[in-house]
Formats: sequence, structure tokens, C-alpha cells
Amino acid sequence: MTEFIPEGSRFHALSSPFPMKRGGALLGAHVAYETWGTLAADAGNAILIVTGLSPDAHAASSTANPAPGWWEPMLGPGKPIDTDRWFVVCVNSLGSCKGSTGPATLDAASGKPYRLTFPELSIEDVANAAAEVVKALGISQLACLIGNSMGGMTALALLLQHPGIARTHINISGSAQALPFSIAIRSLQREAIRLDPAWNNGEYDENSYPESGMRMARKLGVITYRSALEWDGRFGRVRLDSELTDDGPFGLEFQVESYLEGHARRFVRRFDPNCYLYLGRSMDWFDLAEYADGDVMAGLAKIHVERALAIGANTDILFPVEQQQQIADGLRAGGAETQFIGMDSPQGHDAFLVDYDRFGPAVRDFLQSLQQDLPSPQE
Repeated sequence: MTEFIPEGSRFHALSSPFPMKRGGALLGAHVAYETWGTLAADAGNAILIVTGLSPDAHAASSTANPAPGWWEPMLGPGKPIDTDRWFVVCVNSLGSCKGSTGPATLDAASGKPYRLTFPELSIEDVANAAAEVVKALGISQLACLIGNSMGGMTALALLLQHPGIARTHINISGSAQALPFSIAIRSLQREAIRLDPAWNNGEYDENSYPESGMRMARKLGVITYRSALEWDGRFGRVRLDSELTDDGPFGLEFQVESYLEGHARRFVRRFDPNCYLYLGRSMDWFDLAEYADGDVMAGLAKIHVERALAIGANTDILFPVEQQQQIADGLRAGGAETQFIGMDSPQGHDAFLVDYDRFGPAVRDFLQSLQQDLPSPQE
């Protein structure tokens, strides 16, 4: 059981006990976060970023941690999320292993990692933890709340549970409910981990670790993060050089197989398997329809922001672009001025992490349109 905390992380102690939506509570829990830029005197220039399943709070380089962040091209001075203008906060999800309390964290009551004694985790819990960070920083209302992928779910839960916490919202490749295809993929990922004998009902350690299960889970995820169009254009049917092939029966033969294997092996020891299980299941459970008698559009309409932008990739099979269109339509029904953009990006769900030529200008334009209403950070 290992936590992977980036340098420069700051920590917020959550209210104790911190109640969990599906029962139970956490004592002495915390979440990790990082900040960039200068908070205006009236705290009116604040942006919160809530993330996908695996990222930490280190979205971009900083003085405290000069290493490139997972969203480096998007965040920083003069970039689409311009830290010369905005004060930006990125929170690591509750339940993660990147600095926030989760299954890999030591439970103070027992002195041992929580493992499967960690309470059932919901997206709403992740949102409530992030909301505490915002309030602790003295921010009564965010200028904008940005959520990517799972973070798009977290952002909607945050807006619903904390009315007025943000003036505007950017939802990138997110959704208001988990669809059957996405649930099915995550179910297979969990099964791969749980069927690895080394998982041992969550009681593994560094010496006996469910590496095979995590490799398979990660490969399944990566396949859905990109599109068939990109897989074909990037690898085609190119075979590995003879010295790189696996001599065993049914071993690696194609370049795409080698890519998936390498990607998975880099990931498996950098993310805790139990955390992976908890966070994946939290996405399956998320459904705004439960707040509106089974009507997801009515659930979205309960959210009230001034303006919203919903962006997705037309090739996304994990969070299909129709879900971002639904978010825009639902928030519009709640009174927001909304815009929807379906990007013709070949990279699928991961497009927001790689196709900066398309996603960057959309985010920049939206945020620049907000600046005229705000004082500068120095004022």
C-alpha cells in the first residue's frame, strides 16, 4: 500500500467527522491541493479544477514543484487558463492515493491502511471535500469551476450540492450519469483486479501485489481513452521488430500490443489498486437523475450558474459527446447561458489531455469573456 504524493502539495483537513453519502464517516481525513496565481482582494478571480480518476493535484509546474504537471500546456502564465489573471486551485480527489485520504491511507484508529474498511465512496463525497478547500481558502464564489472526465461529474455534484459556489462552469468530457458501456468497462477493470490472486481481498503489499490485474485493468482503460481512428492511424497493423517480439505462444506481436503493455507497466505501481476500485465504482453510481425523480435533464436543471461551456470529442466512446450536449441543454434549462462544442478530434476521450490546439482556444475564449466583469488580482 503506497501513496504517491507530488512535491509542493498542500493539505486541507476535512471536517471531522466527514460524512459519506452512502454511510459512514471519515475521522481526521484530508485532501491534497495546489494553487497557482494570486488571489484578488475580493477573491473573485478564483478557478477550481477537479480531475479525472488518476491525476494528482499537480496540474502544472510551480515554484514549489517545477516538474511539468498533467495539464501543463493549459495552465500557467499566458496559457488558456492564465495564472497571470486567475488564481487556480486543483484538488486531488478524496479516495485517491495522490495525497488525499483514501483506501491506501493509514487509518488513525487502527494504525493500518483503510483498505476495504474505507467507507463506500461517491462522487458527491469527492465534491463535498473539494468544496471545503474552496471555503477554507476564503473563496465564497468561484469565477469558474472546471471539471474533466470524472471531474466533470464531480463538478456537477459540487454545483448541485453547493448552490452559488461558482458563477460559471466548464465541463470537459464529463457526464451527468454513467452510461452502461462505461459501467461495463469499469466492471471488467474491477474484475481483472479482484481475480488476481495477489489482490487477496485488498490485503496486498509491495511484495505481493496484484500487478497482472492492474495491468489488465489499465489496458482496458487505455483502449477506451482513445478512438479506433487514432489506434489505426497511429499503429495500423505494424508488427514489432523480431528482437522485440515475445517468443512464447500468443505473445506480443503488434506494435499496438507493445504500446499497451508499456503503458500499463508504467502505471501499475503508480496507482493503488484499492483506490482504483473505489474511484471507478463512484463513477458508476453517479446519476443526477436520482435528484429529480429519475429525470437526468431535470436534475441538471436544478443547477444554476450564469454561464457554462460543455466540450467533448466526437470520437469519445467512454463519455460520448452526446453527454456533453446533454449537460449544455440541461444547464440551459436551469437558466444558464450555455455553449456546447463537439470537437472533431481523433484522440477520443483523452483529447482534452493531448489535443491542445482544439481544446485550448475554447477554454481561453470562455475565460477571457469573463475577465471584463472582474477586477485584476492587484486591485
